[in-house]
Amino acid sequence: MDRQHLIVECSSDLRGSLKDIASVEPAFMSLTEKQEALVALVEVRSQLDALLARVLAASDDVGQVHGMRDAAAWLAVQTRTTRREARRELALGRALDEHPDVASALVSGTVRAEQARVIAAAVDALPPQVDASVRAEAEAALLGFARQHDARGLQQLGKRILDTVAPEVGESAEAKNLEAEERRAVEQASLAMADDGEGRCHGTFSLPSAAGRMLRRVLQALANPARHAHADLHDEAGAWKSTRRRMGEAFIELIERVPVGAMPQTAGVNATVVVTMTLDELLGEHGVALLDDGSRMSGSQARRLACEAGIIPAVLGADGHVLDLGRTRRLFSKAQRIALGLRDGGCTARGCETTASGCHAHHDDPWSRNGATDLTNGRLLCPHHHRLAHDPRYAKTIHADNTVTFVMRT
Repeated sequence: MDRQHLIVECSSDLRGSLKDIASVEPAFMSLTEKQEALVALVEVRSQLDALLARVLAASDDVGQVHGMRDAAAWLAVQTRTTRREARRELALGRALDEHPDVASALVSGTVRAEQARVIAAAVDALPPQVDASVRAEAEAALLGFARQHDARGLQQLGKRILDTVAPEVGESAEAKNLEAEERRAVEQASLAMADDGEGRCHGTFSLPSAAGRMLRRVLQALANPARHAHADLHDEAGAWKSTRRRMGEAFIELIERVPVGAMPQTAGVNATVVVTMTLDELLGEHGVALLDDGSRMSGSQARRLACEAGIIPAVLGADGHVLDLGRTRRLFSKAQRIALGLRDGGCTARGCETTASGCHAHHDDPWSRNGATDLTNGRLLCPHHHRLAHDPRYAKTIHADNTVTFVMRT
């Protein structure tokens, strides 16, 4: 009998192996075994993602035989997968064909499928005048960054990768790309609202990212549990209100009652966007501004906001902004909070994505033990990780990159 193709044999073996362990109860695994299995399974899934995408990209004949648009359409029908997801897999396979080094990293399990998509898209989005050698350097750099950054972080790095591999063209290219993105966002801005006749209004909107960040910051400030009575944080059944509901109620409050000049503070800092750029960048043609959540905007938009909106130019340490207060006070000042937000970007616990506006300012060396209220002794932690930092059951480790991890003591 003719031997089956290795990929078919591998697929059959995997199905058999998974069937053999289907009844095994993971609850009885040790802590070490669970940790090892979780990491290994994610790596194996990456390898399977790569294999599926590569086979799908090589299966144009399958779609043709069955009279379908492509193999993704056939696969969606056969496996009850949404066509959108099947086409994402097909797009990944075609991208891997164009980026063999990214394919190798995914096949080996060292990067995730979303990381591979982001890296390929970032390299493909480089300006046409960038030559092949620079594109190769950009791809190699992003593959290196993938060891420390998830897909979301890589996406931001990808937009600025020319700053790393070709700084002479990077700033100008980024400024042009940002201006183009912002122009398209304004041109495509929309809002649609409809009343359902049952006392509710529904809507969808599309805004420029900068406007969306401002709206989110305002609503987070209004939804902050610290400014609500305990009873207001529970629903009609006594359960804790979800973040989605609290944000909806905050939107109602914004519309009905709160004037812009009376916005509350959240964790010691007004609900305001903080923009960092030098005077030369502000005045220059191709300047790029850094926002306190780690995102960026073009200099032209920053100049417009400086005239029309309440942004804070982060020239920290200037007259009237003392950033290191030592032992003169326990709570971090507003200026210190802004500086911590710019430095940390959000919660410093590894794996946490809470933004700066949702964090507390924490003393690494506690105030109660003579710890100073200054930037070198401060860090941002979300409420959950702030509780862990003060929980004696957990040991905190501060790493060289200023992130922290927590492990339960044995």
